[in-house]
Amino acid sequence: MTDDKLLFEQAIGKVKPLKGDTIHFAKKVSKPKHYLHKKNKLKDNNKALAQFHFSDEFEPNLNTQGPIKYVRTDVDSFEAKNLRRGIYSPDLILDLHGLDQHQAKKEIAALLYACQKEHAQCICIVHGLGSRVLKNKVPHWLVQHPDVMAFHQAPLEWGGNGALLALIELKDKFTKN
Repeated sequence: MTDDKLLFEQAIGKVKPLKGDTIHFAKKVSKPKHYLHKKNKLKDNNKALAQFHFSDEFEPNLNTQGPIKYVRTDVDSFEAKNLRRGIYSPDLILDLHGLDQHQAKKEIAALLYACQKEHAQCICIVHGLGSRVLKNKVPHWLVQHPDVMAFHQAPLEWGGNGALLALIELKDKFTKN
């Protein structure tokens, strides 16, 4: 015997070999078809809610000088400053690199839907610089969504000129009894 085996036997002592039992797995029970139908219907409803229609023709009156920013009329303009100063840190981050306009619109709509589901009040959308297509379009789309309270060009730590921080109005879906 080698030294390792001898040391192992001394450390462990007497051992009894295990019997090779056969394992019988329980059969999978398939779910009733009406359950699957309801589940698919619910999934389709959620998908429809997550797809908000953004118009490409809508041209908001955004400040073209300096950093891009927006504050909804019923929101305190100080919120844009808080976003710029980094007072808010994003709960969710969406990176749009490599996506075309159509894909980016879908992802932003899904993100805004996820904000309500996840109770995310601040988001970061990284659009990059590239050919500036998404850099120009993303603010135009965000202005159209009723849940977007404000947005501002992100501080450097969250992407700077290639990203936006947005503040989202959370709709409380739970009623207190």
